[in-house]
Amino acid sequence: MKKLILLSLLATFLTARFVSAQSIKNFDKNGKQVTKFDNLGNAVDAHDGEIALFNGVYYLYGTSYDCGFEWGNKTAPFCGFKTYSSTDLQHWTDRGFMFDAQTPVWQTRCDGKTYGCFRPHVIYNKKTKRYVLWINVYDNRVGYRVFTSKTPVGPFIEVKEPTLAVNSEMPVAGLNNGDHDTFVDDDGTAYLAYTDWRTKGSIVIEKLSADYLTGTGQYVKSVTTGNTEAPALFKRKRKYYLIYSDPNCGYCSGTGASYRTASSPLGPWSDGTKISDNSCCGQPSFVSTIKLDSETIFLFGSDLWNNAAKNEALANFYWAPLSFAADGSINPVECQQTANFTRNPSPVKPTEDFTTGCDIGKNIQRAQIFTASRNGNLASISFATFQTGHPDAGLTVEIFELNNTGLPTGKALASVTLAVDSVSWSARNVMVKTNIPVTVGKRYAVVIKSNTTKGCYGSAYNDLLTDPNNISLISNDNGASFSAEKNRVLKLHVVIR
Repeated sequence: MKKLILLSLLATFLTARFVSAQSIKNFDKNGKQVTKFDNLGNAVDAHDGEIALFNGVYYLYGTSYDCGFEWGNKTAPFCGFKTYSSTDLQHWTDRGFMFDAQTPVWQTRCDGKTYGCFRPHVIYNKKTKRYVLWINVYDNRVGYRVFTSKTPVGPFIEVKEPTLAVNSEMPVAGLNNGDHDTFVDDDGTAYLAYTDWRTKGSIVIEKLSADYLTGTGQYVKSVTTGNTEAPALFKRKRKYYLIYSDPNCGYCSGTGASYRTASSPLGPWSDGTKISDNSCCGQPSFVSTIKLDSETIFLFGSDLWNNAAKNEALANFYWAPLSFAADGSINPVECQQTANFTRNPSPVKPTEDFTTGCDIGKNIQRAQIFTASRNGNLASISFATFQTGHPDAGLTVEIFELNNTGLPTGKALASVTLAVDSVSWSARNVMVKTNIPVTVGKRYAVVIKSNTTKGCYGSAYNDLLTDPNNISLISNDNGASFSAEKNRVLKLHVVIR
């Protein structure tokens, strides 16, 4: 069997190394958002959900946008809900979809002609030994659908439609109840915190049945007075906390976060206290209770939305522990570049600090230089790309030799064009197979371009270049000339056989 040599121009994500110490990178040293990639090198695509810890494994549940779901676009498909797993909050494994959402039933319930379906939350019922999933929908009266599974990754099977006390007599398929959170108390009693849109966004908390599948009618209304959403309910030292988006602002990249406290989930609840004006450039999403040895961490999650830019598959995440004062009050959120959970956290390498940008098309082309590590054939190229704005032409990848000035020259050694519908809306690895001879020590360029007249194609890049010979280039005149980009390298790998 021939030996394969993988030239990795960037940090590889193909093999996940699991360690026990937790450290999360939210922003790079320049303050740019860091895109999280899974074990296959694809951007993590699970938004407006939560992180849950079951049997020592973290599970990220969220709404997928990768297929091109757009709020308000009647032709947009519903992508479904995804699960990722991790043992260190750094390295994520794609565990697939929670259930099949490509059926006509789910497309009718959740595609762009509707208000959509969002916010998967999973809790475990020790008595029934079932994982219970609640999602927010707008095709029925109650505003939710419920599922169960024997495992935390599914498949989740839908059960009977739940009932809740609030808005139970309102019209079907209206803006009745919205964003929610599920919470299980120490005694196994579960609660649902949810947004009442009929009161313009006040928060309701209702006790759930013993099997967690429906409401009981025991509830407290108007925990907040309106103009709020995205509740997160948790307990610390016999005190209950509710964090929420203040004000409510769907897909906004910079929404305030406030909290209230109570001695019981059903109140009475205190007045609100603001802990962030912009939720670290996002919108508050969840608080996860994580027990690490003798310590309990309350992980605050914020969705770093793409500012309603019609491609929320590019949205990132802010995750960091909350801190508390001696009296139990939550300290103001200080947005952390890197969030550490333990005294000796595992480091996050600077070369893993990828972010994304979209400008390939019309006159703009991008290129990445690589140096052949041996004589042989260039078997394949893998790079991260995505589409935005519905391009009307495919994405072309070409290989060139470099001239003496370090720029692409001559006729392309290989040229492949990818169809529009083969490129996802989130940054995913695309592999292009080639079979061209390369010479050890010689430098080559991978050029990425498109003739699209609308939208664009994107790339994942890193501005902490460590190899001055293998740099990225940009052309603003449709390939007539290229110039080097200072300190930048694209997320790209080549295989030489």
